[in-house]
Amino acid sequence: MPSTTKAPSGGALPDLPQVIITAESGVGAALEMAVRDLTESWRLRRLAATLALFDIRLRYRGSLLGPFWLTLSTAVMIAAIGFLYARLFHQNIVAYLPFLTVSLVLWTFISTIATEGATCLTQADHMIRSMRMPHSLHAARVVARNLLVLAHNLIVVVVVFGLYHVVPGRSTWSLAPALLLWLADGFALCLVLGLVGARFRDIPPIVGSVMQIAFYVTPIMWNPSMLTGGEMHVLRLNPFDALIEIMRAPLLGQGVDGSAWVIALIYSALLAAASFYAFLRTRPRIPYWV
Repeated sequence: MPSTTKAPSGGALPDLPQVIITAESGVGAALEMAVRDLTESWRLRRLAATLALFDIRLRYRGSLLGPFWLTLSTAVMIAAIGFLYARLFHQNIVAYLPFLTVSLVLWTFISTIATEGATCLTQADHMIRSMRMPHSLHAARVVARNLLVLAHNLIVVVVVFGLYHVVPGRSTWSLAPALLLWLADGFALCLVLGLVGARFRDIPPIVGSVMQIAFYVTPIMWNPSMLTGGEMHVLRLNPFDALIEIMRAPLLGQGVDGSAWVIALIYSALLAAASFYAFLRTRPRIPYWV
């Protein structure tokens, strides 16, 4: 005969099975959860692309040109400063304007990834708290959104190349692995900056200031050929230089320096390791930080 437990009212209740809730701890459990989160984000990559497209449509809802305002603003900026800086730097406009166009379009992608990545988790706080969804998906959403913006801005590159008869060279085959590396780096950067930005709310303005400084020390407005040999070695310490070079050189019909690929891969490996370590350690705290 099963044992009984007296209810507060004086009646008898049958014994109920005990449910014990424990929180798993340890590196193994945290590693499994982090890998599962990243794997789930890859499985939901179409959802990230859909959310990114929704963000673009929502941002330009009711406007006349829609997302092509991005293309128009980029074209106006290049036209406004291209001829001026070509004269200031004593550069041939035929070579300088395509260089400036590609550099600005690529830099816009990097800079926006960094600034929006610092807030990718805090801006998705309602989704993090209300539904089960991999946290890393919000970083993938930022990358997908800016990839769509990059596609719009490439129209300016095509127009400038057509006007100045620039034809990409044989090294264009390297654009595919370079773009994959860029996407991986953008995801890792969004993830680590999103984690730090969720913990410390003064990180986003700091990232904006750092990216503004990096814009002037990276060969965007000026050509690296203007530097001497010793200055070029110092420039290689800038991670943005190598990342931009592996994309810019094939587009301009130039050969890619092997050292640029080596440096880009080294910086990418360090970024991926730092991002995964931060995600591994802080992932369970994200709902409390946002």
